[in-house]
Amino acid sequence: MNIPQGKKVYFASDNHLGAPTREQSLPREKKFVAWLDEAKKDAAAIFLLGDLFDFWMEYKTVVPKGFTRTLGKLAEISDSGIPIYYFVGNHDLWMNGYFEEELNIPVFHRPQQFKLNDTLFFIGHGDGLGPGDKGFKRMKKVFTNPLAQWFFRWLHPDWGVRLAQYFSVKNKLISGDEDTKFLGEDKEWLVQYAKRKLEQRHYDYFVFGHRHLPLEIDLNGKSTYTNLGDWISYFTYGIFDGEKLTLEKFEQVT
Repeated sequence: MNIPQGKKVYFASDNHLGAPTREQSLPREKKFVAWLDEAKKDAAAIFLLGDLFDFWMEYKTVVPKGFTRTLGKLAEISDSGIPIYYFVGNHDLWMNGYFEEELNIPVFHRPQQFKLNDTLFFIGHGDGLGPGDKGFKRMKKVFTNPLAQWFFRWLHPDWGVRLAQYFSVKNKLISGDEDTKFLGEDKEWLVQYAKRKLEQRHYDYFVFGHRHLPLEIDLNGKSTYTNLGDWISYFTYGIFDGEKLTLEKFEQVT
């Protein structure tokens, strides 16, 4: 992707809209939509790195109620010709065509590499990567199993969505304590994952979400690991000006 002069590429992750309740997440949704309005002024592209919703499940003819402001704004931006790329997170694993068909937004279920100008990016949500976290990895295999999804879809959407939302919040999957503390570079499993990837190929930037903690860590003097933080506590995002990626905090002007 060639970035035109004066344009930028934006990155954001982990909004968890709908949590802990729709009413409580509404101010955060409005703030995110305001950010999208600002970004579209000079965006060459927008990357959303997962967990936009605290729960998302696509039935054959039904999607979860709500989030009209966000979905409408994404449609507006996409229709204007600005490409948006979406990476599913561990809370919205069950995307199955709605974003592609309704919003013209490609959806990725695995990390991808993108070349922006001459800069090589490795981009993903970040869940299930690196060493450890075996419990979650087993759980993810169940959640992504086609047979398990088929059985879940037999639940009436009112029951299925309510049940999933309950467990999502009950298990503190929004932002548990482990996701808000820096563990030290040697214990940050996404850092370890990135370092192993560098043994195979050079990347200028590794960009992930999932950790809910804004991080910029130099890996080897030539590569940087960036975690985007979240839109629950930090309201941080990444911005690439064609040469350098930086983390910024969105301060909404009222």
